[in-house]
Order: sequence, then structure tokens, then C-alpha cells
Amino acid sequence: MKAEQQYIDLFSQYEATICQHSVDVLNAPRAQAFAHFEQLGFPTRKQEKYKYTDVSKYFAPDYGLNLNRLAIPVNPYEVFKCDIPNLSTSLYFVVNDAFYTKEQPNAPLPEGVIFGSLKDVACQYPELVKKYYGKLADTSKEGLVAFNTMFAQDGVFMFVPKGVVVEKPIQLVNILRADVNFMVNRRIVIVLEDGAQAKLLVCDHAMDNVNFLSTQVVEVFVGENAVFDLYELEETHNSTVRFNNLYVRQEANSNVLLNGMTLHNGTTRNTTEVTLNGRGAEINLCGMAIADREEQVDNNTFIDHKVPDCTSNELFKYVLEDRAVGAFAGKVLVREGAQHTNSQQTNRNICATREARMYTQPQLEIYADDVKCSHGATVGQLDENALFYMQQRGISLKEARLLLMFAFVNEVIDHIRMDALKDRLHLLVEKRFRGELNKCQGCAICK
Repeated sequence: MKAEQQYIDLFSQYEATICQHSVDVLNAPRAQAFAHFEQLGFPTRKQEKYKYTDVSKYFAPDYGLNLNRLAIPVNPYEVFKCDIPNLSTSLYFVVNDAFYTKEQPNAPLPEGVIFGSLKDVACQYPELVKKYYGKLADTSKEGLVAFNTMFAQDGVFMFVPKGVVVEKPIQLVNILRADVNFMVNRRIVIVLEDGAQAKLLVCDHAMDNVNFLSTQVVEVFVGENAVFDLYELEETHNSTVRFNNLYVRQEANSNVLLNGMTLHNGTTRNTTEVTLNGRGAEINLCGMAIADREEQVDNNTFIDHKVPDCTSNELFKYVLEDRAVGAFAGKVLVREGAQHTNSQQTNRNICATREARMYTQPQLEIYADDVKCSHGATVGQLDENALFYMQQRGISLKEARLLLMFAFVNEVIDHIRMDALKDRLHLLVEKRFRGELNKCQGCAICK
């Protein structure tokens, strides 16, 4: 039986249950998503975008799903104490794929700002959620998006009204918690109206040592002159599989920073698509992966310069050890008429062992003649001359390797626009390279 068939049968049998425990806005596109999934199935390695990730293999096992939305016996505010020195955040949790509503942060958000359960917000403001839900993530083009749309029953909705500045960063912690092999399907919708500003830090953690598979679809709408930072930090374990599809649409003179960092994982596939839809829009897209053992990190990015005078800067760095596998495919499309585009794409990689593998494919597709665009990629090993030089000055080989790898990834961390988070990540990365447990200070789950 193909991997798709068990989910086609599952949805056919439990569609009423899925809808009963969700809301109309999320239920409306399910039938169409199901039809698209029947047609598309899971992506295969025959497709260029998924050349290095065998999606069906990860969906073939039998996973539990919480379709009846039973309460998970955990209070994350009691067991998860995330303490980043000098960084005060409004802290929220998603347990598996349900927004945790029994307790909320003490610090109130500015007037008009919404941050909460996608399901609950869709009940309270159905027209607002309907205006944005599913508008960037097209189920007819991507089997994983169709799959997620079929099964997602909750998630997160973030809304910042016109001109509102959210001074305090918002932190969202996704916790995986189960006693059996488990699948979660969550949605995140983020809307910043014209002139709004906000920062969101999303952390992924696994509480139990079972096999987890998560699908996540994120849709981000950034209005004119709005400024938005999205930081994603993955610290799970080797038995987790994560498929994340992120879609961003920017209007004129908006500024967005996306920074995704994988420190611990099993298999991760991140798809990021950014559309620069208004003049003067700027995207800074960064990524970092540190992988060892048999971990795999696959990043596929697409930046669409639809209009003139836009800027995109893209930087991804990987450090791979043992038998880890990394993949990066980044495409920048400059459409006809998108003059004065400024685009730079860089992918740098270190394979610290002979068994590690890195596959990289930077691409430029340009249909305008007055542009400034560049792209490049390198795959190499640690500089033997630098290692020798450092050892001659009394630094051990192990410490010299650590220092070189740490310096290599620092460039990605330095793009972070929150000093406290930047300092914390410097420490986490150093501990990761040293083989120590790089967990958040004060986190009762991770200790």
C-alpha cells in the first residue's frame, strides 16, 4: 500500500470527526485539499524540489493523531521555564498541534494585537481569519500543503493592526508530547498591517523519546512599511521528522528578516517561498544547520522579485559531521520589468568528515536587464593550515576545530536583530559543537 492510501482512507473515515473538533474557516477548504492530495500525493524524489528527501518514507509508518482533540496532561508554563538572560518575551505554547489556552502570559499585548489559538480566533473573528487562511499556501501545487490542510485543526493566529509597534518580542514554543509514535499538523497565520512592527521567536522542542512527525504551514502577510522578524530554532531529537512550509508576501517598503536555525533534529525539510509584491520591499533570509550522526537538513527557498526596486539577501551555512546529510536549493526569480533588483544569494558549507554529504544548487533566473544579482556556493573542509597554525600556538586540535566551526556559523547568528537572543545563540552553538546538551537555561523539559 502506498503511503498516501492510509491517509486517504483515514480522512474519508474521520472527516466528520476532524471537522467537528475544528471550525468552519479551517473546515471550508478541507474537501478541496483532499481532492488535491488524491491527485498529487506526497512529493517524490523525481521532483527537482524534493530530490534529496524521500517524503513518502517518513509517512509510511503508523502514527497516532489526536483527531478528537483530547487534552494533553501537561502544563508547559510549569515544566518549561525558558530563560534567555536580558530577553523579556510574551511567552505562548502549542502542545503538539493545539494552542495552550489554560494559562496565558501576564504581560498584555498592545491594544488591537491578537495572538492566540487559530481555532478560537476563527470563532471570534471569522471574516478576519477567512481573509488570510490558505491564501498563500496553495493546495493545488504542493501535496504536503494539501495534506496539512486536510488534517490541521488548530494552530496560531497573529495579527498586528496598522501602525502598531509590538516592542516586546513574542515567543512561541512548540512542544511535542506523546507516549506513542505521533503526528502533529499545525497552521500559523501571521498578519502585519501597514506600518506595523513585531518580532516572533518560534522554538521546537520534543518532550518524549518517541518518533514524531510534524507538518507545519506558515502564512505571513506583511503590509506596506511594516517590519517583521521571524526566528525559528529547532532543538528536538534524532527521532523527529519535520516538514515546514513557510510562505511570505511583502508589500511596498516592508522589511522582513527570516532566520531558521537547526541545532538538533532527525530529518528536517524547510520550504520557504517569499514574494516581493511591492516596490522597495526587502527580505533577509538566513539559515544555519549543525548536524551530526545521521541527521538530515534540507532547505529549499524561492524568492520572487515581482516588481522593481526590491532587495533580497540570502545566506545559508551548514556544518556537517559523521554521516549527516545537508541539502540547499535556492532560486531567485527576477521577473520582466523588475528593474533595479538587488539580490545576493550565498551558501557556504563544511563537511567535517568524509562521510558527511552536502548537496547545493543556487539558481538565478533573470528577465530584467538593469539588476545587480549574484549567487554562489562552496562545500569544503576545515582549513588545514588554520588548524596547524592554531596547534602551533598551543591550542589542541579539538579546540581548534571547534573555534573554526564556531566562527564559520557566526555570520548567520550576527544577522539576528535582538542582542540578548544573539548572545544566547552564541552560547548554544558553542555547547552544541562541544557535544554538550545545548538546552535552554531553566528548561525543566530539557534537563
